[in-house]
Amino acid sequence: MSSLRPRRVSRRRPWQAVSLVGCLALAGTVGAATLEVRVLDAHPGDPLPERIVSGSLDSRFTSSSYGELMARGTPFWLRLRLSRPLATEALPVLTIHTGRFTQARVYAASADGAGGTALPRAAHLPGFAGSQEAVFVLPPSSASAQQALYVHIEPGAFRSEVPRLSLTSLDAVLTAATARARMITLAFGALMAMSAAALLIWLVLAERLFILYAALFSLQALYVVFLSGQGFEWPLFSGVTPLGSYAWNVPVALGGAVASLFTREIADLRRFSPRVYSTFGWFAVAFVVLACANLLKLFGLGLLVNSAGNTLFLVTSTFTLVVSFVAWRRGSRAAGWFFVAWALLEAFTIATTATLLLGGDEEGRLLYVGLPLSMVAAAVLIALGLADRLREQRVALTDAERRAQTDSLTGVLNRRSFLERLDAACLRARTRGLPISLLFIDLDHFKQINDTFGHAAGDACLMAIIAPIQAELRQSDVIGRYGGEEFVVILSSADGAAAYPIAERILSRVAAVRVEGFGDPIALTCSIGVATSDTLGVWGESLIARADEAVYAAKRSGRNRVEVALPLAA
Repeated sequence: MSSLRPRRVSRRRPWQAVSLVGCLALAGTVGAATLEVRVLDAHPGDPLPERIVSGSLDSRFTSSSYGELMARGTPFWLRLRLSRPLATEALPVLTIHTGRFTQARVYAASADGAGGTALPRAAHLPGFAGSQEAVFVLPPSSASAQQALYVHIEPGAFRSEVPRLSLTSLDAVLTAATARARMITLAFGALMAMSAAALLIWLVLAERLFILYAALFSLQALYVVFLSGQGFEWPLFSGVTPLGSYAWNVPVALGGAVASLFTREIADLRRFSPRVYSTFGWFAVAFVVLACANLLKLFGLGLLVNSAGNTLFLVTSTFTLVVSFVAWRRGSRAAGWFFVAWALLEAFTIATTATLLLGGDEEGRLLYVGLPLSMVAAAVLIALGLADRLREQRVALTDAERRAQTDSLTGVLNRRSFLERLDAACLRARTRGLPISLLFIDLDHFKQINDTFGHAAGDACLMAIIAPIQAELRQSDVIGRYGGEEFVVILSSADGAAAYPIAERILSRVAAVRVEGFGDPIALTCSIGVATSDTLGVWGESLIARADEAVYAAKRSGRNRVEVALPLAA
């Protein structure tokens, strides 16, 4: 049996007195055995391990509470005995759940009382909110209910938490720890991947919402990885271990600032409610101040900072839900996605906070599964909201472009847009060696219609002939209003032989139109000039001019007819 090496543990006081509410939670999961715990009463100094393990001070172990010792940062000893012998084939372990900076050592006394053994720590597992689990494998002799274990607790300088002790098996501990680490790692990876994707999209689109999204969920990722304790174990983040609670308090405060800016943008508050827009700006400033105020904890003002932070989070979260809901009801689908995501995230955050305060959820379903998954789900839902917002913007932009390119009365292309399409069609046709034809359509007696029935009737007549014309066109053909009662049609890849029958059918369809509502029904006719590039050898506006000449020829010949432009004599 190995001997204990003498060691004197110095007394250390924390930076601030921490008020603790808690009790010793003892769980017997191995062979239904539980622990009988005794605390060494007040004793001058800190006894050496050899003296404790020898059993000479066993009579001074009582069942008194040690919460006050933890609050003062005073090292103390616990004496453990099994209520009954262990009955299990699994490797039993003693798990001590403490604050991250609390030191715990376990010693096993020999059966004959001649000495003891310092138990090696089999594993160190990170826990939520700056906690940790120290796992010690019990020696075979400890399976007896008569064998005593001694635990030395040295509270940390930054965080003191009442230890919780439990008996379980090494396989169970490592399996649970692996599952927790896997869930946190997957959540962190998903949040950072979505943040990186949003940042790349921002580089292309320069849309402010994407950089706010990237900042928000990267801060959420840092928050959950440090709050869960997993980040302190990763080489990339292990250097921030001395920061303790600052490692998650600062990211969550900065996340609140970014969330405030994100909310006012996705709800489009600058346009719909400038005052609320400014309110969220002040919320963002308040969260930045809160992040900086964490430094006041070094001066004993931690309780004040925590209270102010909780109040700020409660107020802004509630206000955010109300504003996003109102924006959703006002018609913003993006705000609706954000409302659902924020409600889900806040529900799990509140449930997790309550769990931490009340000490429930021992299996960590909320802490290690619910909260990380709610963050990932919120990121996905808000990403859908951003996509919906882009869709709305694209629809609005497309509609604006359409209005800019079309004639407001008839809905066909206006003159400027039509000429642009004509140039593109001519370039494409000349490149491919194909012909192009134009139909110049002029409504007959249009001035007489306006003078007799009024301009409203004239507008009705112009609108009435569009559908008959389009009924004879292919999807690749283009119609535009050239001016007044004049319309021009581009027939792509059509020569004179193909264009003339189309013009004849349009003539017949227009002649069948009757416009009612202005007295007697108004009968319409039109004259059409046809010009083709293969016979005339001209393109673009020159082709329009030749089609216009053919229209005038049709009118001189009695109207309601089709005339084809002929090549000029040499």
